[in-house]
Amino acid sequence: MTIEIIILAAGQGTRMRSALPKVLHQIGGKSMLQHIIETSIELNPSVIHVVVGHGKDMVIEAIDKRQITNGNETRINWVEQTEQLGTGHAVMQAISHVDQSSTVLILNGDTPLIQPETLLPLIRSDNSLNLLTVELDDPSGMGRVLRNSEGFIQGIVEHKDANSDQLLVKETNTNCMSGKAHQINKWLSTVKNQNAQNEYYLPDIVTGAVNDSFPVNASQPTRKEEVAGVNSRSDLCKLERIYQTNQADLLLSSGVTLLDSARIDIRGDCQFGLDCIVDVNVIFEGKVSIGKNCFIGANSIIKNSRIGNNCTIEPNSLIDQSIVGNDCNIGPFARLRPGTKLGEKVKIGNFVETKKASIDDESKVNHLSYVGDSLIGKSVNIGAGVITCNYDGVNKHQTSIGDDVFIGSGSQLVAPLNIGKGATIGAGSTITTDAPDEVLTISRSKQKSIRGWVKPSKK
Repeated sequence: MTIEIIILAAGQGTRMRSALPKVLHQIGGKSMLQHIIETSIELNPSVIHVVVGHGKDMVIEAIDKRQITNGNETRINWVEQTEQLGTGHAVMQAISHVDQSSTVLILNGDTPLIQPETLLPLIRSDNSLNLLTVELDDPSGMGRVLRNSEGFIQGIVEHKDANSDQLLVKETNTNCMSGKAHQINKWLSTVKNQNAQNEYYLPDIVTGAVNDSFPVNASQPTRKEEVAGVNSRSDLCKLERIYQTNQADLLLSSGVTLLDSARIDIRGDCQFGLDCIVDVNVIFEGKVSIGKNCFIGANSIIKNSRIGNNCTIEPNSLIDQSIVGNDCNIGPFARLRPGTKLGEKVKIGNFVETKKASIDDESKVNHLSYVGDSLIGKSVNIGAGVITCNYDGVNKHQTSIGDDVFIGSGSQLVAPLNIGKGATIGAGSTITTDAPDEVLTISRSKQKSIRGWVKPSKK
């Protein structure tokens, strides 16, 4: 069975009160449309047709045209809906691009929590029109699924067009459906816009199927929130909390201890080894990998980074696009900027900033220092307040420090510079030329006391 997917992503979302197209608003650090595309890919479609309209250029630019999964490429075809005349009209724009012999699955671009397992029943049979419906305690605003006395689906009526009896129905339409492309195309041609909103409703194809005595089946999601759409900032906020709760539950079930599962945010893909502990208000962004037996302190942020085993990240630390080896200790209040690579048993202390720095095994940068554009060997000790002066106002330059070096507190290392193996730099030095191996290098002005000097007074 060949499957093609149509994603409806053309709406403006006026209730969002935003210049950003609705489907680009984010849940868990990814746009809603990105979530739907990634879910769609799990179903192995041959093509994903995305119907765009409002802000189409922004949408196309924000989403990769090709998504690759399991070595297979899924092509994304962008289809423009120049006028937003309803969901049926949107599908009309895309259906001509679909192989008419394939099974087509229609999805909404603003239901980011829907899971592949929920969609599988819709595409298992192409001998029926398959709907995804949901029972709601309060179905206000939703289209109602109409069944006859024998329980067979007869049609769907929108809330604004429903009579008083129909409004009592709890089973609602989600606008997710599937069927043979040529049949959906045929039924779409019969859809009219004679309704309260003067729009072409996609659910009206159900009436066409019933009139043709074609089977119409329905399945429901395991969890109702999977099909919850977003029409306002409030909706977005609610789904964000549901998403984060789901992510926290996955971590807990995989062997991670969360000291408060309600106070953690995962905005990307995060993998943990066993027996890690995560304190409160920690944020993981992008692609993050954490080894086993790690502790992540409160208020820390880790972005697109890899952390080895047995590491301690003290509170209020920021790690961005960095690699941390095994048995390292970071922070508190440390900042590892992009390009930082730490070996094993490295210590980065409080109020230390690194950038594009490679620091080898068992080296220490304990506190209040800046290390940028540097290659640092093994067992190096960098004292408090040391600065690698890597920028001359135009270009960046590298500092290279050999193994077993001691850099005294308050020193400035003016790059480009090489500090030899086993060298010692005296505290308070400004080093502007290479320092040789195994000797003490010091650079200080002569201390003097000036008698008779008078402090300035306030005028």
